[in-house]
Amino acid sequence: PDESDLPPVGGWGMIHGILNVRKEKGFTSHDVVAKLRGMTRQKKIGHTGTLDPDAEGVLPVCLGKATRLCEMMTDKEKAYEAVLVLGKETDTQDLGGQILNETETNHLTKAEVEEAILSFLGSYDQIPPMYSALKVGGKKLYELAREGREVERKARRVEIRSLRVLDTHLPEVRFEVVCSKGTYVRTLCYDIGRKLGCGGCMGDLLRTKSGAFTLATSHTLSEIGEYLESGRIGEILIPIDAMFPDIRRVTIKAGQEKSVYNGNPLRKGQLEDGENLCPEDGEQIRVYGSDGTFLALYIYRKSRESYAVEKMFYSPE
Repeated sequence: PDESDLPPVGGWGMIHGILNVRKEKGFTSHDVVAKLRGMTRQKKIGHTGTLDPDAEGVLPVCLGKATRLCEMMTDKEKAYEAVLVLGKETDTQDLGGQILNETETNHLTKAEVEEAILSFLGSYDQIPPMYSALKVGGKKLYELAREGREVERKARRVEIRSLRVLDTHLPEVRFEVVCSKGTYVRTLCYDIGRKLGCGGCMGDLLRTKSGAFTLATSHTLSEIGEYLESGRIGEILIPIDAMFPDIRRVTIKAGQEKSVYNGNPLRKGQLEDGENLCPEDGEQIRVYGSDGTFLALYIYRKSRESYAVEKMFYSPE
């Protein structure tokens, strides 16, 4: 059935906004979405960046009209705490995989290990692991890996923006990393191990930040369930427009909302105090209805002297 046919949970109907989920070990990102669909009784839900089943931490999930944000949010910077285990290489590049090689690490010193880790600060070319969701020839790499096949993967430029060693008890090192979209932390661990000549893989992984979302404000699925059942989900639901705090807020004049609903360009005269706007080409605005409802993101096109719709977040029922 369509979600509109299902009874609301805790007095709520269709939910529109973002939940900062703390994914626990044992769940895939897809599992989290599936469980939230069951809990909220609505289908329109999507996550903003895959976390491996054994990893835990921040996983922003978009509901309802907020699913239009998913693509925009996957590009955000992410931060992790990870454990590097030296002396072991596995087929998945983490401890959950099958061990391929084991090497003695007694000769390693704390100083040389930490130096090797910090040497990855900045940009470097990273080869994605076989056990990943990237596609080659229309098939996901992990599907090929499970068939016992290994294919050539192109290296991708990633950026390690911050690296900090938190604790060293060889052969294990716990470190914090802030990195760009598309960085595989388990591959980083593998690459560090290769640089040291002993091999390495990832132990635990905790995502502490994804864009503006942090671990401190995240909630487990069971906690979210309690908010839903008590009708208090609004206390932890992040509004869609909160994702654009630095973009100018503009209200459309009463009676002009239909232009937005139809996705039409907007001229300054259709906006409250619009004649006083002096936008640069490419400047974005948040457009609100006269009742304060967030409607859409628009972008100024100087050549046309008007704003064009960039992303629609509202349509009349």
